[in-house]
Amino acid sequence: MQTSLPLVGGDTQATAYATTQAATQRLMALYEQLSPAHLSGLDAYYAPDAHFKDPFNDVRGVPAIAQIFAHMFITVDQPRFTVTQHIVQGDQAFLGWEFRFRMRRWRPQVEQCIHGATLVRFDAQGRVMLHRDYWDAAQELYEKLPILGGLMRWLRKSASATAAAKDFHAYRPPP
Repeated sequence: MQTSLPLVGGDTQATAYATTQAATQRLMALYEQLSPAHLSGLDAYYAPDAHFKDPFNDVRGVPAIAQIFAHMFITVDQPRFTVTQHIVQGDQAFLGWEFRFRMRRWRPQVEQCIHGATLVRFDAQGRVMLHRDYWDAAQELYEKLPILGGLMRWLRKSASATAAAKDFHAYRPPP
């Protein structure tokens, strides 16, 4: 989805890009250094009525967004994000990332990693208006859990086109 910016002055689009690029850099630094102490300052990064959506949450407003991050710090150990790539276009950015953590209740000695991406759209002040996380909860999380993991892996394999292709090629019609 591309957002076009009006070309009122010759530098309007370049200025908007620079604003988005700077806002993206600030946000990436926040995510990579995120700690419970940063949660009280999220209003410097998020617009008051910002919309946040991920596989588990769909909320509006900075207090609700702060609660999602606070819940993360309560439920997992050593959470940290690493932004691996980013693309800036118009008033939005797309961030590829890794989220590393340790589960408190199951195999706490094993570091887990979720790969995902975030689409953010900024307002004129460079604050996030939309934060949409994309990651595969089934493969990246549920498949790693006892009992549920076996079921999720079986479901994925059963629905796989590559598994169906093997069955198709193995099929021989009766003579």
